[in-house]
Amino acid sequence: MNIGVDEVRSRLARHVPVAADAVGRMQAAVSVVLAPDESGALSLLLIRRAEVPGDPWSGQMGLPGGRREDGDPDLLATALRETEEETGVRLPADAVLGTLDDIAPLTPVLPPVLVRPFVCAIGQIPQVTPSHEVADFLWVPIDGLPTSAGKVEVPIRGDLRIMPAYLVGPHVVWGMTHRIINNFMRLVAV
Repeated sequence: MNIGVDEVRSRLARHVPVAADAVGRMQAAVSVVLAPDESGALSLLLIRRAEVPGDPWSGQMGLPGGRREDGDPDLLATALRETEEETGVRLPADAVLGTLDDIAPLTPVLPPVLVRPFVCAIGQIPQVTPSHEVADFLWVPIDGLPTSAGKVEVPIRGDLRIMPAYLVGPHVVWGMTHRIINNFMRLVAV
């Protein structure tokens, strides 16, 4: 699959995102940040969250983003603010290509949160300056992501569970991040 920003924008324009009911849930937003690598192929920014006691997403691979704050006028503002805070990457509002379906955790052991993913594209891979919330980051060519996931054993509250996941080098991408990327890949698959 060799897809460019214009085609991603076109497919997102035809997609009607499913907005879930936010009643009783925290609201959050993430950025699916795309940028062309040296060859012009689109890459996706993934972060590894810092290890923080009590954080259910501690140490996991994710997308830049977080909870909506009182000063955020909308979830797009949340996604843009959180991306800059966590990675130092400032996304202009015109970088937004579209929105994916809202998602929520599938397990009751996670906080009740509703996440809205915004797909953004910038002209080149920028310098990333991780905050204290981010242990590491990587740019992954979307051509290298599978259109379907494998399965891995993941420790959840002391138990090993088999979950759908992508392996990206030594990293396991699973849970809500996996679902967001899976939704994106299905949308842009040729």
